[in-house]
Amino acid sequence: MGEVEGRKLVSRWYFGGIASTAAACCTHPLDLIKVHLQTQQEGKIGILNQTVQIVRKQGVLALYNGLSASMLRQITYSGTRFGLYEMGKQRLTPPGCKDITFLQKVVLAAVSGACGGFVGTPGDMVNVRMQNDIKLPLEKRRNYKHALDGIYRVYSEEGLRKVFSGASTATTRAVFVTVGQLSFYDQVKVLLLDTGIFKDNVLTHFLASIAAGTVATLITQPLDVLKTRQMNAKPGEFRNMWHLVTYTAQLGPQGFFKGFVPAFVRLGPHTVLLFLFLEQLRQNFGVHINC
Repeated sequence: MGEVEGRKLVSRWYFGGIASTAAACCTHPLDLIKVHLQTQQEGKIGILNQTVQIVRKQGVLALYNGLSASMLRQITYSGTRFGLYEMGKQRLTPPGCKDITFLQKVVLAAVSGACGGFVGTPGDMVNVRMQNDIKLPLEKRRNYKHALDGIYRVYSEEGLRKVFSGASTATTRAVFVTVGQLSFYDQVKVLLLDTGIFKDNVLTHFLASIAAGTVATLITQPLDVLKTRQMNAKPGEFRNMWHLVTYTAQLGPQGFFKGFVPAFVRLGPHTVLLFLFLEQLRQNFGVHINC
């Protein structure tokens, strides 16, 4: 499926949000482990010990703490970035159904990611807090019932500004992860199809998504660490972004890559599942456009 007599099969603008939410439901435990590793300052607990510790304390279902917030984040964050990217790509598609340039993809992904990162900040912030609650003493836990309850309580107890806590780092990270995922996925997919060996099928989608997930993880990890710490911080814990950077730097360069393995383990499968779901939605429920 694809180009047919001057027509091109494309995704509907909301397919990205649906696909990303479905992928997040599958990879949420990995995301939770990543948050736990990033918010510890000493860095003495590894991914396996961290997982065992959580399961022993709270049970297996604790690995899905904050799932509602994760879903809300994907609906808002990924729904926005994929929607803008897809609509922009359709507008920029030249006559003859030719592909847009890689530079256009990067710029379009960066702008879409920035918008999505800002819109998704409230859900992201509550997601981080709900996932990290298990690490706090019982008397200090926030105990949000669900994502919307978390956003309401943050707004009523800490103010509107705190609802968008971490917006700067979340937006910056979203720019890089969207460039890494969307533009690189599209470009690698085009390169594979141009060889004449690969077809527009699951194997091609899988290989392109693996490449996109790898690039996205490499370029976003330092920002992801800073974003997680900023969103989980108590009021007044960090004076400004520079204070947060210097505090994290006390651990050395590796401090900015805390949780890299679970981040890759999480973002890799998430990216693969995301694009596999997205491509299935496109191929089965997409729309043909004239070009």
